[in-house]
Amino acid sequence: MENNNKKNINHLEFWISTTLYILALINICVRTAYSQPNVYSFVDVHIGYSVIANYFLPNLFKSSSIYISFLLINFCFIPQILKKNNLALNVILLVIVTAISILTWMVAITYSEAYRLLDYPNLSSAYDAFFGEAFGYVFLLYLLFCTYTYLNENGLSLLGKSYLLKNYSPNIVSELFIATKIWLVSLMIFGTILSARFDTEVLVVWLIAPPINIALAFYSIYFTIPNLKKKGKGFGKYFWTNVGLSTVSILILLFILATFMGGGPTVPITLILTSVVLVCITTPFAWYIYKHKFEKQTEIQMLKTELGKSDANLNFLKSQINPHFLFNALNTLFGTALQENAERTGEGIQKLGDMMRFMLHENTLDKISLAREVEYLNNYIDLQKLRISRSGDIKIETTIDDQVNNLQITPMLLIPFIENAFKHGISLQQPSHIKITLQTTNNILHFDVSNSIYIKADNDPEKLKSGIGLQNVKQRLALLYYGKHELIIHENAKEFFVHLTLELD
Repeated sequence: MENNNKKNINHLEFWISTTLYILALINICVRTAYSQPNVYSFVDVHIGYSVIANYFLPNLFKSSSIYISFLLINFCFIPQILKKNNLALNVILLVIVTAISILTWMVAITYSEAYRLLDYPNLSSAYDAFFGEAFGYVFLLYLLFCTYTYLNENGLSLLGKSYLLKNYSPNIVSELFIATKIWLVSLMIFGTILSARFDTEVLVVWLIAPPINIALAFYSIYFTIPNLKKKGKGFGKYFWTNVGLSTVSILILLFILATFMGGGPTVPITLILTSVVLVCITTPFAWYIYKHKFEKQTEIQMLKTELGKSDANLNFLKSQINPHFLFNALNTLFGTALQENAERTGEGIQKLGDMMRFMLHENTLDKISLAREVEYLNNYIDLQKLRISRSGDIKIETTIDDQVNNLQITPMLLIPFIENAFKHGISLQQPSHIKITLQTTNNILHFDVSNSIYIKADNDPEKLKSGIGLQNVKQRLALLYYGKHELIIHENAKEFFVHLTLELD
């Protein structure tokens, strides 16, 4: 699947680059046929002008060199270098292609801008200047090609390893990867506007301004807005916060532009445009994106929760015996036990009947009183004590406080831990123990269960069912008490221990 996706991306890049190249050729041909670009610059300095020699051929060679170089760098050299296949050969070929492109651009500039030769004291100085321009342009553009290709190959995995990004939404890695690719593509498109003279100032501005906007947008979506939302702040507070961040960003941009470009009208124009974009476009756009994402995520989470509840309840009910059948059968057995004066049997049947009634009527509710849940637990424990009453080596300790409060709890949430203790912690042949503690402090429930452990025989049908009940209750806790519970489970060779802290309503 990954290889197919990579092939599709390669095909898309090939056709996009080919389309741009064809459009550039069409533009060159149209301008050659219907106009004479730069002719007045030649006429003003009394130099002969030929639209073929001074425009068509230079721009044809420049566009072709960029197109061919991009294909070689993106599909051949850099992928092979990253895979370390024929490393030295591919590095040498990359250097050779770059050198050829620099010379091609130098010669093309010499012909297309021959009128500039008179601006220099001699031809040697003019050629040095043209070579410097060609070198700077080609080197920077091919560096972008290499960066783009490297990002295609390894960018997503590198961003995924970032410690800072791991603390936020998992989507931020792919979103930042896409934004960076779009920015690099726009840089390459700017760089391949072949019909115009290369403008260093425009490229420097485009190198710096978009990343600042991208950084502010991501910072707003994944840090500023969530933190303000937690404090109950709205758009007004967010807007003025971003105004402050934009001011700091503009000061940083001013320092960078002043360092690279010095003075000139480009600097203030760039600062003004960037300020407007940061405050008037990026800031509200980030707010819209966050709101859209938040609402969608909330809706998805609600659907997952409801689906999880249904799934958890369905799994739980599937694991239970049909309560209608048992309840009717127990009524018959209870009457028989009373007729035969079997008090212990009648007591056990009555407790089991209470449990079945609980399952039949209250298990379907979203919440029940904690006192009713505790009553169910006590009935279950009493029944288990009846079962093991003739074994003197089994010790059962219970400290379950009576609940006189009005706390509510999801039904059947605690019983799986006690069932697990009796299922795996009791042996009729060896000394065994179970200890159960249930206490409440204000609205916090503290529940502890510890039991001895015995390995079941391979032919025991209960052996394969181990852990199903605990997995179910873990799922229910995660869905119904998210952020309101702490479940700690420890196990060693001799003992199994569960501690549950639960915040109740």
